Amino acid sequence: MPPDRISLEIKEKIGNLSFKSYRTNKKNILVIGPVPGQKYSEITFPILSPDPATKKDVHFLKYPIYVGRNRGRGQIYPDGSKSNNNVYNATAAGIVSKIIRKEKGGYEITIVDAANGRQVVDIIPPGPELLVSEGESIKLDQPLTSNPNVGGFGQGDAEIVLQDPLRVQGLLFFFASVILAQIFLVLKKKQFEKVQLSEMNF
Repeated sequence: MPPDRISLEIKEKIGNLSFKSYRTNKKNILVIGPVPGQKYSEITFPILSPDPATKKDVHFLKYPIYVGRNRGRGQIYPDGSKSNNNVYNATAAGIVSKIIRKEKGGYEITIVDAANGRQVVDIIPPGPELLVSEGESIKLDQPLTSNPNVGGFGQGDAEIVLQDPLRVQGLLFFFASVILAQIFLVLKKKQFEKVQLSEMNF
């Protein structure tokens, strides 16, 4: 990501895509997603470049941008809650007394502690494959779903140049003045040689 002195000033939501800063003091590091990879192979969002005229700690330089993608392997939502790319474990030991399949997908698993009769309901989102069944005795932290850890981590990098059009125009003007000075110098030299040649002929 760009250095700390460059902050990416972006709205907190673009459409239905949620993202947030990695830390409150690291506004130039963003966490985006998760999103379904089959539908979204590319993510494009605007970056509002800072103005060095108003921010004295910003300079006209070349800044690197690093982008990493985590596919599967324990993704979480920006608020810290698990996505369906995780293994869901039992939050209590006991017997699975009831498994309710939700209309929109996912499960509600009721676990009854045989010792004190306390009931715990674990909610599984749509996607993960269930490994337990009703009447089964389970232990604390025993996996309730299969491991969807497929895919991996990928990273790419690019560079952006913070530039001012007036600086570019000034550079072009400088190059043009140098070229004109060289041309006039050559013409002056040719004229001087002609004068010398005419004086030698007399």
